[in-house]
Amino acid sequence: MNGTTITLKYPVTVDGIEVTTLTMRRAKVRDSRDAQRDGGSSAEAEIRLFANLCEVTPAAIEEIDMADYARIQKVYEGFLSG
Repeated sequence: MNGTTITLKYPVTVDGIEVTTLTMRRAKVRDSRDAQRDGGSSAEAEIRLFANLCEVTPAAIEEIDMADYARIQKVYEGFLSG
């Protein structure tokens, strides 16, 4: 599996565009390294990582409802376990 599409239960609007789905690709080691490179908290690094994997801005990830964010985390964790 190379990627997974996540349908948001609570769509967000970013820069005037409604985001209803995100497609997360599988991560590579460099994605994790790059997300941590800019410093900040582990939560900030995770937001940068998910933004990169979903090809959206960190601001878009920050607008997502926590229920949808938890689903994004589960998809990512699923990539790590298989």
